[in-house]
Amino acid sequence: MSAPLKVAVIGAAGRMGAEAVKAVNAAADMELVAALGRGDSLETLLDSGATHVVDLSVPASTEANVRFAVEHGIHAVVGTTGWDDAKRESLTTLLAEHPETGVLIAPNFALGSVLASAFAATAARYFESVEIIELHHPNKVDAPSGTAVRTAELIAAERAAAGVPAGPDATETQIDGARGAVVDGIHVHSVRLRGLVAHQEVLLGGEGEQLTLRHDSYDRASFMPGVLLGLRTVASRPGLTYGLDGYLELGR
Repeated sequence: MSAPLKVAVIGAAGRMGAEAVKAVNAAADMELVAALGRGDSLETLLDSGATHVVDLSVPASTEANVRFAVEHGIHAVVGTTGWDDAKRESLTTLLAEHPETGVLIAPNFALGSVLASAFAATAARYFESVEIIELHHPNKVDAPSGTAVRTAELIAAERAAAGVPAGPDATETQIDGARGAVVDGIHVHSVRLRGLVAHQEVLLGGEGEQLTLRHDSYDRASFMPGVLLGLRTVASRPGLTYGLDGYLELGR
């Protein structure tokens, strides 16, 4: 039997981080060697002997955390938002200097959500109209969600590859924001409501029919199978993988 993965969690005091600590502790093939909170030194990763890190911190610190891990040959599984194109490109450049190190940046770790986004992208090739509604708790700091942005990117890429034109929209006047944000040509609407956790609907419309793909996370425990999958896979996928769908066999 191989030795357990030595895992450190950054952002361990947060809700997602606390769930990750529990999940790693419960995994027979993993050993939690460090749980870092706000203000803890990243040197703790080296002192603990961590080979893998889960970053569930905050956007202001995630880039520094992950770059530190890569520079020291530690594989990273990242769920923190804020990784725009420029930051991902910079990280890719750094990873080229550490060719045996892997990083997964996942906008969502819920396997059902990842699958729903992939299914929506496939379906979007066959429908004239598509829009996204994402619904989260009111403590979420970003809008749209990283999941919705990723879903819109996947949908837009599939529609472009299939030569599908922009959906019809006769709107001439509107209150600012009434049609939501636009991500790669896809309208995305954000709801922030007490009692919600993480939910997304993709609405696809054609002449005389509508297809709705919805995923609901009612508890943060729903994200943990994806976190564990990421930890078990990342070392075998050097370089940067963006989106947990990159680790799933989706036939795409």
